[in-house]
Amino acid sequence: MPNLRVNGVNLYYEFHGPEDGELLILNNGVFMSTASWAFQLPDLSRRYRVLAYDMRGQGQSDHPEGEYSLDLHADDLVALMDALSLEKAHMVGTSYGGELNLVMGIRYPERCRSLVIIASVSHSDPLLVAMIERWRLAAQLGDGPTFFRLIYADVYSEVFLVNRPDLIPLAEQRYAMLDLPAAERLLKSFQHFNVTAELGKIQAPTCIVAAELDILKPRHYGEILHRGIAGSEFHLLPDTGHVAVLEKAAEVNTLILGFLAKHSA
Repeated sequence: MPNLRVNGVNLYYEFHGPEDGELLILNNGVFMSTASWAFQLPDLSRRYRVLAYDMRGQGQSDHPEGEYSLDLHADDLVALMDALSLEKAHMVGTSYGGELNLVMGIRYPERCRSLVIIASVSHSDPLLVAMIERWRLAAQLGDGPTFFRLIYADVYSEVFLVNRPDLIPLAEQRYAMLDLPAAERLLKSFQHFNVTAELGKIQAPTCIVAAELDILKPRHYGEILHRGIAGSEFHLLPDTGHVAVLEKAAEVNTLILGFLAKHSA
């Protein structure tokens, strides 16, 4: 499996799509891995050279001890790009990955061709703070299926749960393999995240996607991003919960490809 040691950590990565395509980097949600983009990769890789990778603490990358932060993830990503001789990329991220996109746009604008930010926030209000603290405490129980059962109602819409109940046991099986100590470190990283005052620094073309039924990171967070990032686009996906890349994959892909078409060479 391809991996590189960069910034003191081994990162797992995959390339998809034509070698001469414009570079597009996928930034994972907090408990995602490269495999979680299964509904996006076929569409995105038809035109773009897609780099999917696992952040430290995720998937097949290293899960080191110590504190994580979105700034550290950004440093990791830039180090990975440098090691692979990649200068600039379109960046698509959902949830935690969208928040990484914000940090990239603020700290490393020269590496960002454009940003697509899905179901993400620039800070946490009290309700989100309480929900993530509940997740962190649930992770400390040390049981992946139990952890999933305690959090899944926060991320899937009721519409999805009614229509696709077959997917819940499969997701529970995936969480049985989750490294819960690393998951807690990722959650702590998010708990310290606040870049709302810095949104005006983002100059890259930006597309913001919120989900109408997202109770974890509701639409008002997307509206804050839209107001704070000059010239940004804002789209609201109807009848969709937090995991929009799964619940409304085709619609998400259409939004991504339509936006990128306006900002590609």
